[in-house]
Amino acid sequence: MLDLIIIGGGPAGLTAGLYGARARMDLLLLEKLAPGGQVMNTNWVENYPGFPEGVSGFELVDRMKNQAEKFGLEIRSEEVIGLELAPEAKGVITPKERFATKAVILATGATWRKLGIEGEDLLIGKGVSYCATCDGPFYRDMDVAVIGGGDTAVEESLFLTRFAKKIYLVHRRDQLRATKLLQERAMAEEKISFVWDTIPLKILGDNGVEGLETKNLKTGEVTCIPVQGVFVFIGTTPNTELVKDKLELDPNGFVITDENMETSFPGVFAAGDVRSKMFRQIATAVGEGAAAARAAEKFIEEQHKAEK
Repeated sequence: MLDLIIIGGGPAGLTAGLYGARARMDLLLLEKLAPGGQVMNTNWVENYPGFPEGVSGFELVDRMKNQAEKFGLEIRSEEVIGLELAPEAKGVITPKERFATKAVILATGATWRKLGIEGEDLLIGKGVSYCATCDGPFYRDMDVAVIGGGDTAVEESLFLTRFAKKIYLVHRRDQLRATKLLQERAMAEEKISFVWDTIPLKILGDNGVEGLETKNLKTGEVTCIPVQGVFVFIGTTPNTELVKDKLELDPNGFVITDENMETSFPGVFAAGDVRSKMFRQIATAVGEGAAAARAAEKFIEEQHKAEK
């Protein structure tokens, strides 16, 4: 039986793995894709401490992975499809095998939320995107729309100015929710045009995006914005399918924990974007991963004492 299994290989999971490995725990990290999570799709990170000039998302995650592996963390590319919870042990199930472990850290992250409007699903990968870093270069000298008003929407809009001719930033309110520094940068960028008090109704096109039909919430006016790409940044949905009937979740589906990252089930911890909290950043994920690993270590120590 393992001491600890970490499910998810983003910053939270990799940090938990680093701390667990340094504590000489018998542990394993399972990640269905490549380690890194959403950070892998981030072109440039400039708000992570220790990198005053900024760092690419890929390089930052690669450093985290290499550091954790240096201390002995084993990372396997396997998808977790089931989780069995019992006080004395937990079962983590993949398509290949079942692992028994004393503690589990959920670091499964979250995925981009969809608009749910006509044309969105039809045109995903054909003009509809949730990652400007991934797809921005395909829209060189084109007009695109960005949906959202938070940090991610503004950051991605600024990134798109490297390629697109014009960016329409469509937001349902009359002011942005992004941090002031990002707002200032966006306001000063001549390529970005703000479309306030507006929601998207329909993405037009059959084999590619030909326009975005929108509605002004104050006037009721319906307008078509001629764009060749639509980028959607309206929040995230937690990846909690494994635990939705097993752990306490908040109204939005994120995992509720105490200050030590422990969930409603003893010995199961959560860290990173999957956790219910106010702020989702790389820095917070890293701190939570470290706290979860330490809390898991303490939980296992107390189990050992109780068995004696």
